[in-house]
Amino acid sequence: MIKYVIGAVVALSFFTAVSADDLPVTQQCLGCICEAISGCNTTNICSGDVCGPFRITWAYWADAGKPTVAGESPESATAYAHCAGDTYCSALCVQGYMSKFQQDCNGDAKIDCDDFAAIHKYGGYGCQGPLPEPYGQRYRQCKSIVGSAQ
Repeated sequence: MIKYVIGAVVALSFFTAVSADDLPVTQQCLGCICEAISGCNTTNICSGDVCGPFRITWAYWADAGKPTVAGESPESATAYAHCAGDTYCSALCVQGYMSKFQQDCNGDAKIDCDDFAAIHKYGGYGCQGPLPEPYGQRYRQCKSIVGSAQ
């Protein structure tokens, strides 16, 4: 698992070109969300109604602002699947979704990776409550490996 977490963090390091203050989710947190939701599996592009390493739905992608790969039109029939299956674009989706829905899900008076993990799993309107297993276990294990994920 450690190699996957490190690989995800390295793969997501493209965000260093943008000020970290502009992005709600840290690279470490993105890596742990990715690890928890799919094991950062980049080979299983779409399965059912979810796609990519972050297991993004069409609605999640739309709420995130419909980012696209290589200037593809967001209105293209393939834009969602291409973005969700692309590590950079799907991570950008998570950032956009969290920018829109960030909130204190666990009532600890701060918005951090624990909240983002809950929002990613439950959505922007119902993130209270414990994380379901095995997602929660994988998230906590990753977080313990990479530190505070913040």
